[in-house]
Amino acid sequence: MAQAIMTYDSVMRDLEARHFLPLYYLMGDESYYIDKISNWIAENVLQPEERDFNQTVLFGSDVTASQIVDAAKRYPMMSEYQVLIVKEAQNIKNTEPLEKYFKAPMPSTILVMCHKNGFVDGRKKEYVKAIQQAGVLFESRKLRERDLPAFIEGYLQAKNVTIDPKSTQLIADSIGADLSRLVGELDKVLLSLPQEDRRVTPQVVEDQIGVSKDFNGYELRDAIVNRNIFKANQIVKYFDENPKAGSIYSFLPLLFNYFQNLMLAHYCPQKNSQDRVAKWLDLGKEWLAKEYMTGMKHYSAMKVMQILSKIREIDAKSKGLDNPNTPPGELMRELIFFILH
Repeated sequence: MAQAIMTYDSVMRDLEARHFLPLYYLMGDESYYIDKISNWIAENVLQPEERDFNQTVLFGSDVTASQIVDAAKRYPMMSEYQVLIVKEAQNIKNTEPLEKYFKAPMPSTILVMCHKNGFVDGRKKEYVKAIQQAGVLFESRKLRERDLPAFIEGYLQAKNVTIDPKSTQLIADSIGADLSRLVGELDKVLLSLPQEDRRVTPQVVEDQIGVSKDFNGYELRDAIVNRNIFKANQIVKYFDENPKAGSIYSFLPLLFNYFQNLMLAHYCPQKNSQDRVAKWLDLGKEWLAKEYMTGMKHYSAMKVMQILSKIREIDAKSKGLDNPNTPPGELMRELIFFILH
């Protein structure tokens, strides 16, 4: 019965086929997938009339491991299964009783352990081994920023909705890697689309999410990539005058990530090939390498090194280090001038 660490798709495939196991240990720093799996189990394993007697939710901060084991050993009433969901499983102190239970779990109990904001201590090898022997060990890790566009496109494609690359990047840059919030915003966008036109455009993003299609991190990066001095300064001026729309704190990581990748691109063995650069940077799609091909024409490797150093300096100053009173807008103008000149 031993299971390797499974992916979200493989877990859901088995669940939807009603191939249930006695244990689902869901852990990680991304709550979205943990919630998706545990909610599916809560809503679909038992019939509504079976849940009153056979579905229980416990909280790791309120119960001991022994109490969880006692509940798991109960037999279901007039049902094939009982479902036991333990939230905040990371707060359980002594896991020894659970380890013992995992080695001989009740086949009629589906135990779901929701361990958020972290992972099982890697030193507890026997505990991890017992989990894998009993059922599913699932790791829910935060997506990297470069993976967000693919997630957005995939989520919308599953809803039969198309989106252009600019709109995808606008959403990724403005929302970030909090998948629960990201999906909430995407659902809001979906509700706004008419049945006869299922496309997400920059105008839709501006209307529904509140991200300006002309003044945003995506456009600032594009202006810098193409060395468009006027446009870059126009965007920085806009954000200086509209601090609620964006700030230096959101743009610094965006610019640092771009120039960090641009430095790597300079060392690609075949940096004149867009396809090779995309693979070298592990971008997933070839078209994503276009801005790095352009960037290498405008910024030498030496200049990129200097820019990365300057970004670190501005980041430190924005946090008050060696900077008693320079406002964020002035720091941003200093950085943009350094990059573009």
